[in-house]
Amino acid sequence: MRKGGTKRRLLVRLRAADRRRIEAMLRGGIEPARVVKRAQVLRLLDQGTGPPQVASAVGLSPQAVRNLGWRYVGEGLGRALYEKSRPGHQPALSPGQARRIVAMVCGPPPEGRARWSVRPIAQEAMKRHLAPTIGRETIRVLLQQHDRKPWREKNMVRRRARRRLQGPNGLQGPNGGGAGHL
Repeated sequence: MRKGGTKRRLLVRLRAADRRRIEAMLRGGIEPARVVKRAQVLRLLDQGTGPPQVASAVGLSPQAVRNLGWRYVGEGLGRALYEKSRPGHQPALSPGQARRIVAMVCGPPPEGRARWSVRPIAQEAMKRHLAPTIGRETIRVLLQQHDRKPWREKNMVRRRARRRLQGPNGLQGPNGGGAGHL
C-alpha cells in the first residue's frame, strides 16, 4: 500500500522470453506442481485477469496471487516461479563431536554403572566437554544412526580375545563357541 492508504494496482506484463518459457513449461515437461501453479498464475495475470479471479481459478488465495505477481514485477521470472533455498535447522552435533561421543560409548561405562544408557551418555559427554550442551533425544538419535545399543551390553569394547570354548570332543562351533552342533 501507499502512504495515503490506496492500493497500487497490480499490472503484470510478461516479457516475450518469459511468456515462451511459461508456455513451454505448461505444455509439458517435468516440474513440481507448485511451480506449474505459479506459472499458471503468471499466465492468467498476463492475460489481464484480476487476482481474485485468478485465485479462484487456480486454487490460491487472492493475496498469494498478488504476492506472486509483485514478486515477478520486482524480481523476475526465476524468483517468482522458484522459492529460495531454506537452510533448515543446524545439527546439534558436528561430525567430529558425534564421532567422539560414539567412541566414548564404545568404551567402558562410568564408574558405578554396568552399562551405558542415554542419560549418562549425555551427562558424560558434557562432563568431558565433547559438546557444550546435549539432550537425551540427540544422543538417542545419534546411537540409532550408528546402530549402537549400549544398554543391551555390559561393555561394547572387547579388549581381550574371548576364550574359545571347546566341546567334550575338542571341537569348536561355527562361531568359535563350544556349542557347535546341538
